[in-house]
Amino acid sequence: MQQQLFLIFSLVICLFLPVHAKAGEPRLLEMHDDWAAYVFIENSNKVCYIASKPKKAEGDYTQRGKIFALITHRPAEGTKNVFSYITGYNYKAGSNVNIEIDGEHFILFTQGDTGWAPDEATDNKLTQAIRKGSKMIVRGVSSRGTATKDTFSLKGSGAAHDRITKECSS
Repeated sequence: MQQQLFLIFSLVICLFLPVHAKAGEPRLLEMHDDWAAYVFIENSNKVCYIASKPKKAEGDYTQRGKIFALITHRPAEGTKNVFSYITGYNYKAGSNVNIEIDGEHFILFTQGDTGWAPDEATDNKLTQAIRKGSKMIVRGVSSRGTATKDTFSLKGSGAAHDRITKECSS
């Protein structure tokens, strides 16, 4: 599973990079239960992220791509705890993603196949909820109107987040 996650996350990171950017391959720092911590170099700058896949993906669909929740630190850009959700399909235009973590609710905006927190404060609150929570449920609607519900275990997220924070603070 570790090798499969590495290959998938490598592909995901490459999709987010501009064509002209020089980036190294993501390197697995550590696995922490259901979350993995990674680091890579982009334009001579360190980027760290944690990622996980859902334990359960539900919806009335025939085909769906890979699904990931990520939290990213980019110290050279002065950003940390940037949450993104890759859903494996394109979202319905103008739709939101609804996240529930142990009774706490968050709303993300969508663009293509990704959901993002609307601001830094939400990124930080969402990151803290993930670190301290036990289960995350993510609901969205595809461009074809298919409703989905993905359930994540948050076991290991705090330790994985600690690892990238340590790695990207140096």
